[in-house]
Amino acid sequence: MTEPLLPSREPPSDRRPVVGYTMVAVAATLFGINGPVSKVALSSGLSSLRLTEARSAGAFIALTAIALVRAPSSLRVKRGELPRLALFGIVGVAFVQLFYFLAIHRLPVGIALLIQYIGPVLVAIYARTFGHEHVRRRIWLALALSLTGLALMVQLWSGVTLDGLGVTYALIAAVVFAGYLLLAEHEMKSREAIPLLAWAFFFALVFWTIVQPWWSFPASAAARTVSLQGHLSSHHLPVWALVLWVIVLGSALPFTLIVGALRHITATQVGVTAMLEPVVATIVAWVWLRESLSAAQLVGAAVVLCGIGLAQTAR
Repeated sequence: MTEPLLPSREPPSDRRPVVGYTMVAVAATLFGINGPVSKVALSSGLSSLRLTEARSAGAFIALTAIALVRAPSSLRVKRGELPRLALFGIVGVAFVQLFYFLAIHRLPVGIALLIQYIGPVLVAIYARTFGHEHVRRRIWLALALSLTGLALMVQLWSGVTLDGLGVTYALIAAVVFAGYLLLAEHEMKSREAIPLLAWAFFFALVFWTIVQPWWSFPASAAARTVSLQGHLSSHHLPVWALVLWVIVLGSALPFTLIVGALRHITATQVGVTAMLEPVVATIVAWVWLRESLSAAQLVGAAVVLCGIGLAQTAR
């Protein structure tokens, strides 16, 4: 799954835009590759819930370690902040990952990501209608483009050729993604990004531990060896190695790069550049997993990308 972005608190004086764009491009590429890797891991029989739980645990450990090295005091919170952080972690982090994993289990990775990326369009609409913010009129064009592109991707004229439940999961992921962005924007007014993410993943982990305790984790599934599918079907890896990729190269490292990039470029620039993720995911899934899109779906994907781009610059 694409991972959500956080707005910066204040513009530093030592901006280096080239460095910022490079960091986001690398992060988006890692996130894009993470989709196919996650899909292969899920094919082993490991459930979407368990993969989400494992990713939350790994990301919490990595981000907490980074925060402790940088500034241990940044992790301190007041008691009154805990309910908001819990909401942010459970709804904004746990559910975004869960519904993304559920979606890619039934849909091509690129399409699932593109549907989820409608979230920023919803954020801009919310800001305009409920937040009374000044939002450029282009947001309505962005919405029209996104919906048109979505219609092309699911091929409505022929009776929705995509898995209906998968599309539903992806749309829920888009709504939850929008909620994540709005919650993050509010919390970033008083907290730095890495400690905020550390607390978010902590509460996500607590939630999943209650829902499905760690002592019932299917260790046998993690130890199982699975085919890498597609053009790599003759190669096999243990499931734990794929999960480790999802945690380290699909979560901790790209998250750190995204946060670091916010020192050099604005959140809007980060968001637009991060649109490289569904493009990379689609290409990797095509080359690796032999997932293919029709001409109409490719056109729809391009139209959705245009809509997302407009939405990112509308606020």
